[in-house]
Amino acid sequence: MMTKAEYLAKAAVEDDWAPGWLAIDAAFDTHYPGITPAHLGTLLPARAMFGGEEYLDGCSIFPSPNGYQHLLTYGMSTLYVDEESYGGEFSGWGYEMTMKVRADGPDDCGWAVSSMSNLARYTYTSKRWFEPFQFISGRGQPLRTDSNTLLTSYLTVPDTEVNGIDTLHGRVDFIQLVGITQPELDWIAGTSPEGATDRTKALAQRIAEDGNPNLSTNLSRTHNYV
Repeated sequence: MMTKAEYLAKAAVEDDWAPGWLAIDAAFDTHYPGITPAHLGTLLPARAMFGGEEYLDGCSIFPSPNGYQHLLTYGMSTLYVDEESYGGEFSGWGYEMTMKVRADGPDDCGWAVSSMSNLARYTYTSKRWFEPFQFISGRGQPLRTDSNTLLTSYLTVPDTEVNGIDTLHGRVDFIQLVGITQPELDWIAGTSPEGATDRTKALAQRIAEDGNPNLSTNLSRTHNYV
């Protein structure tokens, strides 16, 4: 573990050092060795720190051999040098978002990147963060607005493939978004908060056991699991 003195010394000589970003990259490089992902970066003027409305610095999209695109956000955790964040319990909000989209390539994932960007904006502006085994209502609208998909909402789970990491700025977990239908959302939401957690776990298990162990999101799905 790098000491704070070493951290500050390295920061002083490397203007572009981004220890949080590099730690995230290392975690995914281990899972996708030798693969360079497509990366969609947010333009600097659009970022919230410069007065814009974008709270993510970017999103990487890894082609999985399992037939989906594995999306990863950058921006929910502390990416760059920040003396006050050194040695913290959690890095930023303590997580980055992921999603596994059934698509031929990155060009078909724009809707998912936009969705994650909107959720980042929600967290930063409302100060309400996400944890595993919660549900996120889409208010009855399709996840991809220009489609007739039956998926309207999300449930959250720990990423099924990449474990969380401890960084110089604290813990970063990877929270995976999983697209669900309106009947599935209604079933989860129609009980107590404790019951909703149990139903979220049960729904995730049903999806996983039906030939989708990594809980990828398929906009073409028509089957309901409730």
